Amino acid sequence: MELGISLFGDLHVDPTTGKIQSAQVRLQELIEEIKLADEVGLDLAGIGEHHRKEYAVSSPEIVLAAAATVTKNIKLTSSVTVLSSSDPVKLYQNFALVDLLSNGRAELMAGRGSFTESFPLFGYELKDYNLLYEEKLDLLLRINAEEKITWKGAFRPDLQDQMVFPRAVNNNLKVWIAAGGTPASVERAGRLGLPLVFAIVAGTPLVNFKPLFEFYKETYLAYGHDMSQFQIGMFSHSLFGNDANDLAKYYYPLYAAQMDRIGKTRGWSPFSQHQFDYGRSRDAALFVGDENQAIDKILHAHELYGMTRFTAHMDVGAPSHSHIMKSIEIFGTKIAPKVRAALAINNK
Repeated sequence: MELGISLFGDLHVDPTTGKIQSAQVRLQELIEEIKLADEVGLDLAGIGEHHRKEYAVSSPEIVLAAAATVTKNIKLTSSVTVLSSSDPVKLYQNFALVDLLSNGRAELMAGRGSFTESFPLFGYELKDYNLLYEEKLDLLLRINAEEKITWKGAFRPDLQDQMVFPRAVNNNLKVWIAAGGTPASVERAGRLGLPLVFAIVAGTPLVNFKPLFEFYKETYLAYGHDMSQFQIGMFSHSLFGNDANDLAKYYYPLYAAQMDRIGKTRGWSPFSQHQFDYGRSRDAALFVGDENQAIDKILHAHELYGMTRFTAHMDVGAPSHSHIMKSIEIFGTKIAPKVRAALAINNK
């Protein structure tokens, strides 16, 4: 099982003044955090796309390109790219460049868009939400498979014998599907034989997603895809520290404030201490705690789902750079080795 981190570049919001952290400062921190993740032996680092004032990153591939120059082994992925409001031609070119800069370590995680600010920003209608994704995924996969493209769609000009350069290393960019839990997204990934990652966040009961993991595997097999290439992952909000109680006391106000900022635009009830505490329990998807809690919970999720990748998303609500660095250090040097050892024993 691959173990990695994800970061959105959340900007700290001063609770008293409302002043937002400098995006320039946060971007420098992101590079340091990814560099450390590589140094401590984690498998992947993801960067998300947002178009809101509380986030520093609008184009994950630019941050990933910078990270490619200071890392050696870690995979570099978007987490996620909002494919529905992107141009697949330019997107492929950008990630091919990251792949070339990193000697073949780039991946693209394609999502429909949990946040929708990019749709009006780039001139798209939300009523076309599903159609946009279907069409753009089709074009992206075509470009990834073929150098010369002839293609016709409804939302962008046609392509006629068009060459798309540069090409990714080995002419093959790894494309994942990112899903929030809709059966349609699961069916699509299984039908196409693409690796799938679920966002299981905000303390959701882990057992809720088990039927979707099983549905994906069933669909993947039904369409005759090679099980040796089968990959499925989970992405969950996480933060690790030496003392679980101290960490939870520090993190709850930051996490709740961010949940409430987002929730105001989505009609959510205020995020409560009870939700946070339940989320941190063994049976729910908020991986906030010490080394032993994290190891037990990751292994529990693996036993439940059989996933091949676990991604710890570490900067919801903008915990300090020092807390994130410590969290990455603990994940790479203490948690990951013991998880890998336990899985190796179980697989014998």
